[in-house]
Amino acid sequence: MGVDVPSVDTSDETLAARAAVGDECAFEEIVTRYQARVFRLACRLTGSDADAADALQETFLQVYRRIGSFRNESRFSTWLYRVATNAALMQRRARARRPAESLEAFLPRFDPDGRHAETPAALQVVARADELLDQRALAEKAREGIERLPDLLREAFVLRDLEEIPTADVAEVLGVEPATVRQRVHRARLMLRGYLGALVGMDS
Repeated sequence: MGVDVPSVDTSDETLAARAAVGDECAFEEIVTRYQARVFRLACRLTGSDADAADALQETFLQVYRRIGSFRNESRFSTWLYRVATNAALMQRRARARRPAESLEAFLPRFDPDGRHAETPAALQVVARADELLDQRALAEKAREGIERLPDLLREAFVLRDLEEIPTADVAEVLGVEPATVRQRVHRARLMLRGYLGALVGMDS
């Protein structure tokens, strides 16, 4: 009789339950389903392929050790993303690095009357930056900018905008309220738009 390999239609939660009682095939299926996504997420959070590889290994080591603690209180993917996010941030923080220049200077500026302090030409540049933000090439064009975001903003932005995880699930991953996720993502978008606007302005 052949090995009972989990069907591709098997839910994540069913696989997790099987893996928790020692089904190695179920755990291997989980790794197969998620290793590419976890590596991509780790790359975006750490800014380093080497750190991402370490985070990938640590993620599935932790999943293997802790899968028995998964209680179906959320989707398995949300639980796994929480493990992966923590592993990636630990790798990033463990690596000694020169502090990056903040993107605070790229936030919108307003005059005392609450109007945009930018000139119409400058606002057009920001609009062009918005177009760049909507392109799939964002990860390449703005990788340096994403790398320079504060940790709290970067993790929310990567999970919500790049990984396209619903806000409610991101909130669960990060252990915050959905409103907090929206605020962090909005601030990250403003910083990146300003940053890309400055780049577009230099190129024009």
